[in-house]
Amino acid sequence: MVAQLVRLKLLLLANMFRRSAWQVVGITLGIAYGIGVSLLITTILAGLRLAPDTGLIRDVLVVAGSVIVAGFIIVPLILGVDDSMDPRRFALLGMPDRTLAAGLAVAAMVGIPTVVLGIGLVGTVITWSRGFWVTLLAIISAAIAFATCVLLARVATSIGAFALSTRRSREALGVLGIVLAVLSAPALLSLLTIDWARSGLRVLEQLAAVLGWTPLGAVWAVPGDAASGQVWFALLKLLIAGGTVVGLWYAWEWLVARMLVTPGREASARSYRGLGWFDVLLGTPTSVVAARTLTYIFRDARYWASYLILPVAPVLVVVPLGIAGVDPSLLALIPVPMVSLFLAWTVHNDTALDSTAVWMHVTSGVRGTADRIGRLLPVFLVGVVVIAIGAPISAMFYGDLAILPAIVGVSGCLLGSALGIGSIVSARFPYPAVKPGDSPFQAPQSSSSIAAFVQAITMLASVVFALPAILFMLRGMSGLDIWFESALWAGLLIGSAVLVAGVLIGGAVFSRRGPEILAAAQRA
Repeated sequence: MVAQLVRLKLLLLANMFRRSAWQVVGITLGIAYGIGVSLLITTILAGLRLAPDTGLIRDVLVVAGSVIVAGFIIVPLILGVDDSMDPRRFALLGMPDRTLAAGLAVAAMVGIPTVVLGIGLVGTVITWSRGFWVTLLAIISAAIAFATCVLLARVATSIGAFALSTRRSREALGVLGIVLAVLSAPALLSLLTIDWARSGLRVLEQLAAVLGWTPLGAVWAVPGDAASGQVWFALLKLLIAGGTVVGLWYAWEWLVARMLVTPGREASARSYRGLGWFDVLLGTPTSVVAARTLTYIFRDARYWASYLILPVAPVLVVVPLGIAGVDPSLLALIPVPMVSLFLAWTVHNDTALDSTAVWMHVTSGVRGTADRIGRLLPVFLVGVVVIAIGAPISAMFYGDLAILPAIVGVSGCLLGSALGIGSIVSARFPYPAVKPGDSPFQAPQSSSSIAAFVQAITMLASVVFALPAILFMLRGMSGLDIWFESALWAGLLIGSAVLVAGVLIGGAVFSRRGPEILAAAQRA
């Protein structure tokens, strides 16, 4: 039975090459890249076999190995993986739980990530080939590391498919992953401030010392400790690693047995009183589209995941600039314009996010301008609130309230310009987007360069339209406060003009290309 499951997994892998030509090319390039990188790493590790500093090699491998093990947990949970070997698919075959668990675990060893991992582990064995006992421990540790990663991936994938089967749970986990990834950026940036030439080795040693006693890094530290003469430490960490594998096996066996007899989770029904935003807003076409957009924003993870990132995005710019020594008063001018730009930029593919639901807009005969205004209105109002609250705070931290009009002008121009341009490109160049109910991470790949083109042109054109206001603000910062008012009026006038023109042009495009937009949504 185990052999049959392995053959089934091989057939599933072979089916990847029966897709379209471009998909096969992409898959082939991805496989070649992964194997090439793993071979390069193996070559480097083999070259370290004669290196005398075993402590440094051990620390590097412990930290890197811990990241790899964590990746086998995080990737299946956060990104979501299509589990073609889900234990529930074999529930009707009547196999014993332990047999099925063993067969699926062995079949999980057949795959591209495991091949790449296996090649890299061969390199670690070569690195620690420094005597019979050290080599033996290296082989045992490599086998345990391989089994640990495979079982972790199986457990994480099955938990993701079993416990996160409802739409709400997937959305919540996906957004949590986004937030954690964004919040971890400042911590990663802080690593750049370390003087690695002077104190980097000490930081690496301290980190490896902690990870080496955890299930993440213990298995990677065993041969290094043995090569350094710390035999008892090596044996203790080998026990930790072995205990981790045994625990994972029992967890996997229990999970398989539970999944075979437990139906998938169903989303609990929720009752709502009234029609929500449709009761609040007027019954005009524009108001109905706006109400639908607001409903999506508050209930659809594809929307509110983007908005959760907006307050954190300026940190990714301000923190490295602050580390580089930029004046804090100047950094205070960045967040509000940046949030305004990114907030408005989110509408550049709003039409595609409707998926097949866009048929309601097409078949109902709603005017294109009403559709465009209804989609932009909620985002525009949020942007106005952001500017109204954030601009005075930025001016206060800058230290001169005279710059307040310029901040409002630049931010307003970026907001209006990005909304106007996004109104056009979302109707003329919609590209495949995340489907309703999917994780925000699971964005389909566009078959051409249109996605990159639309994203870049919306962002760059918005900044270009705001250049006059930005230049006026810079001129005012040189000592002539009169230019701050010029930045205000220039920004508001240009932003308003681009917004109105974008709504009119985008509305005309939407009215003319309604059937094509619906056809593209159905194909996606």
